[in-house]
Amino acid sequence: MSNIHPTAIIDASASIHESVSIGPYSVIGPNVVIAEKCELKSHVVLKGPTNIGPGNKFFSFCVIGEDTPDLKYKGEKSSLEIGNNNVFREFCKVHRGTEVDLGYTKIGDNNLIMPGVMIAHDCVIGNGNILVDNSALAGHVQLGDHVTLGGYTLIHQFCKLGSYSFTGLSAHITMDVPAFTRVAGTPTKQAGLNTIGLERKGFTKEEITNLKKAYKIFFREGLKVDEAIKKIEKECLSDDKLKIFIDSIKQATRGVLR
Repeated sequence: MSNIHPTAIIDASASIHESVSIGPYSVIGPNVVIAEKCELKSHVVLKGPTNIGPGNKFFSFCVIGEDTPDLKYKGEKSSLEIGNNNVFREFCKVHRGTEVDLGYTKIGDNNLIMPGVMIAHDCVIGNGNILVDNSALAGHVQLGDHVTLGGYTLIHQFCKLGSYSFTGLSAHITMDVPAFTRVAGTPTKQAGLNTIGLERKGFTKEEITNLKKAYKIFFREGLKVDEAIKKIEKECLSDDKLKIFIDSIKQATRGVLR
């Protein structure tokens, strides 16, 4: 294939679409599947089992699909699934899963993963997220859709961040973050609704006002979680956005960062 540099090393078991571009000194290991129109810059390392959808870009010195350094991992078969049209910038690290949890790591579509980001084993990343430089996701972390992680954000294992949430620079996340909310500071605390992010994503004024009301009930009135949810369901307009907010609270497993 003319679009593969002669210095690239490709295992015979790898399945690579003819439209894929592979730059100098890249290494493609066994059981890697790369769909159409993907682009690998120089010095990219891909290890399998890894299944990569169409339109992904990998910049120099990415290491994608490597074994996890988790000491519980004993070499069992595990995988990495990557969707469509993601961008992995320089020095990203993404590890496959382990049998003690999902057995796979999964990344959705249209995510921007900036330089130095680490995504550890058994993480599940949704769609349209932005992970800014040197953010690190410990094992078993879940991100919804359209989440923005500020630079140097650190997320403890098993934490969940709901859709459209936002973390400030150097946030340390040790509890679950509900959808649509901002967290920031040291120690990291709630910092309000992610209003600017919602406006940029086309939320209506009415939707944002409704979510602000729900936010105030949950975070400002000193109610227990169950009491706050009941009051939100009674006093706020029921729509699909409010359901996302409530579900992100109900599904919390490490407690909600309040």
